[in-house]
Formats: sequence, structure tokens, C-alpha cells
Amino acid sequence: MEIKNKKAYFDYFVLKEIEAGIVLTGTEIKSIRKGSASLSDTYIRIKNNEAYLLNMYIAKYEEGNRFNHDERRTRKLLLHKNEINRLYDEVRLNGVTLVPLKLYFKENKVKVLVGLCRGKKLYDKRETIKKRDLARENRSI
Repeated sequence: MEIKNKKAYFDYFVLKEIEAGIVLTGTEIKSIRKGSASLSDTYIRIKNNEAYLLNMYIAKYEEGNRFNHDERRTRKLLLHKNEINRLYDEVRLNGVTLVPLKLYFKENKVKVLVGLCRGKKLYDKRETIKKRDLARENRSI
């Protein structure tokens, strides 16, 4: 099961990708296994030398009863201290953004692919659309 943030590739240039773990509860894991999660409008903040994933939607698990989770709670990312410091410096000095690109399972653990991204301008987005249309036309021929 793999959940992608398709809009991130359209709105940003991905400069670097980093794999991070994520702290989740049991009902969140079960919902992700069912595919009931979304990365749209999700972003990453670094506070107090820790990375957090904000606004990620994971649907409530139907059989979760009172142990169910809040759907849009803040979740902590698991990264080494030097990785967090490097990312924080990049964001602060170079004006880039941390965006979650993909959520997937690796050896029964949920991982997040974090992208170090620079925002696209309108003309860059138009060029992306043009390339996509040309590729689609070439496939159909």
C-alpha cells in the first residue's frame, strides 16, 4: 500500500528526498493498511529540534471503539538529530519547504518520503502541463 502526494510534484521542484519513520498508534496503522489516508495539504514543521507532520488525514478505524485516534492530529517524524539540523538549516537559509511526498510500508513499518522542495512559479507549472500532454500524445500514437 502506497499513498502519494501527487499535488506536491506539480507545485514543487523536489531537490532532495529523505526517508523518515513516523510515530503512529495501532488504529492509525490499520487505517493506513486499508488505504484510508491522504497527504494532500500536509506539511512538515521543525520545532524544538524535532520534526512534525501536520494536517495529515488518517480516517478513523471502524473497529477502533474508544481507542480510536484524532484524524488530523500532529504526528512526530523519526529522524536523526543531524538530519533534522541539516533540514532546518536548509529551510531557514535557502527558503525551501519540507513536503511529504509518499507514505508506504517498509518491512511492516510505515515510512514517509520527505521532499526538500522549492516552489514552482506559474510558468513552471504550465511547462509541466505541456510536457505531460506531449507524453500522453506520444503514448497514444
